[in-house]
Amino acid sequence: MAMQRPTSKLPPGANRILFVKNLNYQITGEDLYDLFGRYGSIRQIRIGAKNALDHLNGFHLQERYIVVLYHMPAKQDAAAAKAELARREEELARLKQTHDIKDDD
Repeated sequence: MAMQRPTSKLPPGANRILFVKNLNYQITGEDLYDLFGRYGSIRQIRIGAKNALDHLNGFHLQERYIVVLYHMPAKQDAAAAKAELARREEELARLKQTHDIKDDD
């Protein structure tokens, strides 16, 4: 009698997409392929936060231009967070100037 390997059943309504939270902000797709690839083939890895940050910083939303930053835990170097904020604000100011956008203050 042939023994079959037990197959892991997906919960009802689930697909094969895994959502992983609480990753280190510096993690790369390659790191995730190395880890998760040990347990099966991986079709695609998407790290969504960076994509949102790249596309939405400076986005015009309800009469304001939003600034999108990575959240820095309190133990992180505050100077690095301030430098990143200053850099993004300068970038936003440059974009406003390029597109001749005035603040309505």
